[in-house]
Amino acid sequence: MRESGAITATILQLLKKSVKAGMTTKDLDIIAEREAKSLGAKPAFKGYNGFPGSVCISINDQIVHGIPGKRIIENGDIVSFDFGVIVGGFYSDSAITVPVGEVSALAQNLIAATEGSLMAGIARAHAGARLGDVSSAVQNYAENLGFSVIREYTGHGVGRDLHEDPLVPNFGVAGRGLELKNGMTLAIEPMLATGTWKTKVGADHWLVSTLDGGLSAHFEHTICVRNGEAEILTKINE
Repeated sequence: MRESGAITATILQLLKKSVKAGMTTKDLDIIAEREAKSLGAKPAFKGYNGFPGSVCISINDQIVHGIPGKRIIENGDIVSFDFGVIVGGFYSDSAITVPVGEVSALAQNLIAATEGSLMAGIARAHAGARLGDVSSAVQNYAENLGFSVIREYTGHGVGRDLHEDPLVPNFGVAGRGLELKNGMTLAIEPMLATGTWKTKVGADHWLVSTLDGGLSAHFEHTICVRNGEAEILTKINE
């Protein structure tokens, strides 16, 4: 899973460097798929439950599951990339949100808060902790900064399959839930919004957006609980 995670991280870094105003989301999907193949990996999402793209690309009020296509990225957009690969039968899954050009202060703060909430959750993902410790850490970090946590979509176990038990909510009560143990591999993925946490699904039955049109950001890492602590398998080396 380390190899899979490293490739996912490499491709997300490439997408972060590549995205610019004037590109289509399909342009970025092509970059990701080509790079994955060149590194000996298979995009994890393509064909998964019929999803047609290699990357989920969601913009501004879009939260997750955006299908790459003809949409043109504009200056001031915030773009979320959710991506994973399969290597040697093992999956990895990660997400980042990237500002394009000059974005609003609210968008900048949202992006920083979402990444911060992810790291707060990971810090609590150690052997002997409960899933609720991770979930509450994400929620408290986000809400203390004035952002809402999307509740209808969660993190999950990951390994031989893309989505495995347990579910990893981004809200909850510390001290409750499954006990974390060495060897567990999880995808922790907070999605935050500037307004309501409620969502709507688009006509394509994939794209999820905020109900009120508020901005949303998404960060995710695949981790392994090892030697009592969380090892990030999809860490991006800047």
